[in-house]
Order: sequence, then structure tokens, then C-alpha cells
Amino acid sequence: MGSFASVADRNDIEAEATWEARPLAGSMYALLAETAARHANQPAFSFQLTSGPTDPAETLTWAELKAKVTQTANLLRALGIGPTDVVAYVLPNTTETAVTLIAGAVAGIVNPVNPLLDATQIASILRETKAKVVVTLRAFPKTDIAAKVAAAVAEAPDVHTVLEVDLNRYLTPPKKWIVPFLRPGHAVSHKARVLNFARECASQRADALAFADPAGDRVAALFHTGGTTGMPKVAQHRISGMIYNGWLGARMLFTADDVVFCPLPLFHVFAAYPILMSVLSSGAHVVFPTPAGYRGDGVMHNFWKLVERWKVSFIVTVPTAISALMQRPVNADVSSLKLAFSGSAPLPVELYHRFEKATGVTIVEGYGLTECTCLVSVNPPAGGKKIGSVGIPFPYTHVRILRCDAAGKVVKDCGTDEVGEICVSNPGVFLGMTYTDPDKNRGLFADERYLRTGDLGRIDAEGYLYITGRAKDLIIRGGHNIDPAEIEEALMSHPAVAFVGAIGQPDAFAGELPCAYVELVVGAEVTAEELMHHAQKHVHERAAVPKHIDILDELPKTAVGKVFKPDLRKRAIARVYDHALAKAGVEARVGEVIDDPKRGLVAKVRRTGVVEAEAVEKVLGEFTRPWDFDDRAG
Repeated sequence: MGSFASVADRNDIEAEATWEARPLAGSMYALLAETAARHANQPAFSFQLTSGPTDPAETLTWAELKAKVTQTANLLRALGIGPTDVVAYVLPNTTETAVTLIAGAVAGIVNPVNPLLDATQIASILRETKAKVVVTLRAFPKTDIAAKVAAAVAEAPDVHTVLEVDLNRYLTPPKKWIVPFLRPGHAVSHKARVLNFARECASQRADALAFADPAGDRVAALFHTGGTTGMPKVAQHRISGMIYNGWLGARMLFTADDVVFCPLPLFHVFAAYPILMSVLSSGAHVVFPTPAGYRGDGVMHNFWKLVERWKVSFIVTVPTAISALMQRPVNADVSSLKLAFSGSAPLPVELYHRFEKATGVTIVEGYGLTECTCLVSVNPPAGGKKIGSVGIPFPYTHVRILRCDAAGKVVKDCGTDEVGEICVSNPGVFLGMTYTDPDKNRGLFADERYLRTGDLGRIDAEGYLYITGRAKDLIIRGGHNIDPAEIEEALMSHPAVAFVGAIGQPDAFAGELPCAYVELVVGAEVTAEELMHHAQKHVHERAAVPKHIDILDELPKTAVGKVFKPDLRKRAIARVYDHALAKAGVEARVGEVIDDPKRGLVAKVRRTGVVEAEAVEKVLGEFTRPWDFDDRAG
């Protein structure tokens, strides 16, 4: 196993063989079988329903995981799922979730669906993917997933079978006895069969597949993006892209002796590919705490004790979780930790340093996206890590910084440190067919080879990639994509509103929070508080409700009358940073926010009294957007 510390190391790995020439498993089941043969009696997957450091947990060895996947794949095939048929799951994290993810890709095409979406959105995804089987929860106290899925299936005519997972099997008496009396009821208006997942799987053989393992590369997963407004885009993932992600983790990071702690959801590519597929390739042991992961009761409180319990080598996290963890003491032996991985959103510098000081562990930031079957780049685990950078592109991943026209024709190939659109070619990119909807693939590829990510960035002289903005205009709240159109449409429905610009304002915890700027109809009168109440009633998803609304005399606009959002972002950065500095008692304020060609929007801070740079850094280091002292300040 070669190290991965620099661009030269990456190039050396590529020089060993072409990607196509590498002797890799040809199917998901072959990959699982190879790992299970090497590490049969070693732990593969652990799940605990509750978060206590001594609470019961279920652990499957590699041999047991293979048997569960085999039974589930055989069941899905018996239910009519072939290589081109879709099985969806709408589940929180459980053992069954991981088993269904793998087995669904063995028998057919697996479609993970975010269980936090509402019934209408779930139904639209099931219709888009033409799912025939849905795996979900049986009604259980304190969750409405079963009710939402029942309503969604009624609007998804291709679904003929619902398989229910009963969380009660994870409980011990007396709770186990009580749950049947507390199950919430819900209406069922669909005509699909409803079967017990565990009972149906148990009826299938566990020693071998009852069907021929489909040969050749094919689409084996459909992952939806966003989901905040209307129909989310659905990205297609091939077996080769899934195995590529796993190969990267096994080649550069995990061994069979490692334990990976992953409180992230298995409906998201981060948990599904860089983690689960890497574990599947390396034979490492992965631990999922509680169905809700980081949001589970007591997970933050018990986090470090769980690290000690499982002797964790690697933790998988996001900036919002790191921020919450740093508000608690490291109250356990975490000497087993090697590294922490952070993704989904930019990591503030101050948070990076605070975590490293508290734990003695370095955070490695990376970059990936659903459309690439996830992984694109990482700060090299064995090499230099540049805070604010998302690192070096992985082997066999080629990144270009381009300027393209609407059809994808390259107008300019950007030079070192020049900002343009990040465009990616790697084994995870499904050329020409990234999305299930052909219309969404038009203009998506530069030079007919490079996926246009919609992210703006630059590459420095040492080959490190930086993200400087988003051409897509999405608001990213704690890793969750929010379409500003959802907010704008809701506020535009108010009779007093003429124009709306919704953007993400900086936030020390979530990275960004939605906010809105409003221009009123001439002569109309309404307060920001009234508009906030209107938004709370009409914005589709709670996470998208703006946290701040400003009424301006006139919104900045382009020459063709579109709201000019860069000016709104500057205004929001200045407002949030000024508030944070004043709250901390630091005598400084934002004089202006400039658009730096390399760093994006940069706040220029002016002293209003005697103040040291460290005091400003302590406050503004909580945010991801950069700042400098304005040299004109006295």
C-alpha cells in the first residue's frame, strides 16, 4: 500500500496501472464475498439503537453480514427485482439499512430516500425512480416514517410491495413488551402488499444467491439530491463508481484492523460510499450509533465514551457536529483515534484548531458530490493539509477549472489560482447520463468528458483545490442543500412583496442559514415580522424558513432586472460579522466586503478601538468566509 501525501504520490499510484487494468471485483456481491472470505469472523458492522456507552449493540461479522445480504438479495429477486428494477428504502440508520443498501445493489437498483422528507416529496422520488419495492419502518413510537411512507406509496403506482423493519427487535424487556401497545396508528390507502422484512428474509437461503450475479458494469443505485423544493434531481451510480469509492478508502486509509465511527445517514452518499463501500473493500469495522446518528438522543453527550467503547480509529463528521462536540469536554480515552474526516460543508479555521487542540487529532477535509458517486479530492492523510482547501484530487480523478458556455463548450481553461467552474472526470462520473432525467444532462459536461459541478474554485501551484463559491446558488445549511427558489416563491406570494432575493448568511454552527431580502410593491406597507410569519406558514420545509428578513427600498439588480445576489451576500456577511464582533465586545466592524478573485467574498475589518488580531480571529474564525484587517484602519 503506497502513501498518499502529495500530487507526486497520486501520480505514482496512477502510473502503477490504468484504472481499467486493476484487478477489482466485477460486482457488489463479488466484493462482499471476497472480503467475507478474508475476514469471516472479524466484526464488520455494529449498530446500537440507543446511545449509552454500555447500551446493547448488534454486531455482525463479515460472514454474518454476507449471509444477511444474501438472504435479502434473494428476497428482492423473489419479489420481482431484477437488474433494471428499483428497490427504494426510506429508513433511518439500522443494520437493515446497510443490508438493504448492499443487497439492493446486488439484486437490482437501490434507491435510498431521505426519511426526513415529507410524504409528497417521497412519493415524487418513488415515481421518478419507478420503485417496485419499498423498505421502511413499521409504525414505532416517536417517528412518523411509517405514516409518511404509507401516504407516499398511495401516490406511487409502481410500488407493489412494502417491507417493514420493526425496531422493536433491538429493545430488551420491559420496553420490548410495551412498544406493541404504543405503536402509533396511521391510515393506509395504498394497495401494495405489506410484509415483515425480518420474517421474509428468514425464509430465504443464506449460503448463496438463488440467481446468477449480474455480470458487467451497470447502474446499481439512484441517489436524490436536495429535495427542498419540487422534484429533486436523481443521480445514477454504476457499480464501477461505487467500487471506485471503496477502493480509494481501502488503498489509502482503512485496514481490517480499523474501526470507523459514522453517525451520518445512510441515505447520503458520504456514509454510503466513502464509508460503507470503503469498509466493504478493506474489511474494517464500521459502527453506526442510533437511528438518527448525530441527531440521536445522547449521541453528542456520549460521543467520546462511544469512541472509547469501540476503540475507534476514524470518526466521520461534518462542521455542525464538530461545533456541537467542541461545546462538550473530551471525557474519555480517545487514544485509539487516528484521524477525523469532515465533509458536506466548509470547516471554519477556528473550529479546526479547537478540535485538534481538544483531541490531539487532525481533521481531514475533502470534497465530493452526489453526481460523481461522491469522492473527488481530499487533504492527503499522510501529507500536508491546507486549511480552507479541499485537498488534492484522488488517483484517477482529474479536475479542471474551466469557463464554459451554456452548452458545455470550453471558453477558457483557467490557470493557477484563477477562479472558474470545477469540472471533474473520474470513474464515478456517468458520462452523458448523470441524471435520470435526460433534460437535466444537457450542458452538464465540458468537452463531453468533465462533469460541470456548478461549484466555483481554483487550484494552487501545489495542486490543492479550493472552493470559492457556488454557481448553483444553493444555500448549504449544515450540509443540507436548500434551493433559494423555495423561499423566494413563498415570500412572493405575499401581496406586499415585489422582489425577493434569498441567500445563505454566514453561521458559526451550520455554515450558512437562509435569509431573505425583500423589496415591497410601491405604496405597500408590511413589517419584517409579518413577512417572517408569512414565510413560516408557506415555506415547504422547516430548514428553509429564513432566519432573517430585511426590507430594502430597492434590491440590487442586474441590467436585465434580475436580483444581484453577490451584493446581498456582502450585506449579509457584514451584518452577521458586525453582530458577532459587537456581541463579543470586540472593538471592530466590517468596513466593506470585497470580491477577491482567489478567495471569493472577503470581509475587510476596521478597528474602532484598541484591538488585537487574535480577538478578531477568535470571533470571525468561527465562520467559513475569510476576513482581513483593512490597512486603512487606524
